[in-house]
Amino acid sequence: MPAVKSSQTVSDALHTATLLLSRSSPSARLDAELLLEYVTGLSRTNFRANPERELPAAAGWSFQQLVKRRSQGEPVAYIRQQQEFWSLLLEVSPAVLIPRPETELVVERVLAHINKEDTVRVADLGTGSGAIAVALASERPSATVFASDASKDALELASRNIGRLQLTNVSLLHGSWWAPFEGMRLHAIASNPPYIAQDDPDLAPDVKRFEPGMALISGRTGFEAIDVIIRDAPTHLETGGWLVLEHGWKQAEAVRQRLVRGGFVHVRSHADLAGHERVTEGQWPEVRD
Repeated sequence: MPAVKSSQTVSDALHTATLLLSRSSPSARLDAELLLEYVTGLSRTNFRANPERELPAAAGWSFQQLVKRRSQGEPVAYIRQQQEFWSLLLEVSPAVLIPRPETELVVERVLAHINKEDTVRVADLGTGSGAIAVALASERPSATVFASDASKDALELASRNIGRLQLTNVSLLHGSWWAPFEGMRLHAIASNPPYIAQDDPDLAPDVKRFEPGMALISGRTGFEAIDVIIRDAPTHLETGGWLVLEHGWKQAEAVRQRLVRGGFVHVRSHADLAGHERVTEGQWPEVRD
């Protein structure tokens, strides 16, 4: 790795880091700016306005260490211990998946089925960092949001995010899928469950290496968690309630079929910004034939 000089400008530091990271990252310049932002506390806008600002030696050394970690594949979000989601800054760690832009589509679809004044009960199954739950709670303050996870480490992290955002309408539940919801009826259920098959060749090596396997890999087919959620959702949905699921970009048709077979109506999939169908929803009918 090219050595970071004891005294150098912001421009020089970013240039050196970008050259190194370009070997392994498609977003090398952005990665470098985000890491330098984290080290210095200055904004990326500040870097661009003052490229000749001298970088203190201690900050340069810290920056070098973070760039080295990124060059070895570690995600920027884990290095910075934070990720923005739905314009909310969340703490993240290797105990949880890094919230991704496509998951915001889950939030959008749940919000489409809930009015702002509705005093409804909503669940986020497998909450991880709490991303879906806190986004929903912040947009629908009259709703009660239940966020569950089988991982106690994930729930501890989600609890910190909820506390920092000062949300009082989110409750955390410990347990796998439906176990914490016995006897509970909900108006909407959201989930970004593990949906990757054990031997999926499309799983990026760095994702597999750094992000938690239990939140990524569902089993042999990739549908194991989705099947459990769809199978038992009717037991926990109010009539007219909605189930909204994120899934893999090749799984939309199979998820639609599963929802229809399970008795759901108004089943449809929604595409992300890349044009891939990544979220599928269905409504539990108000009147059963």
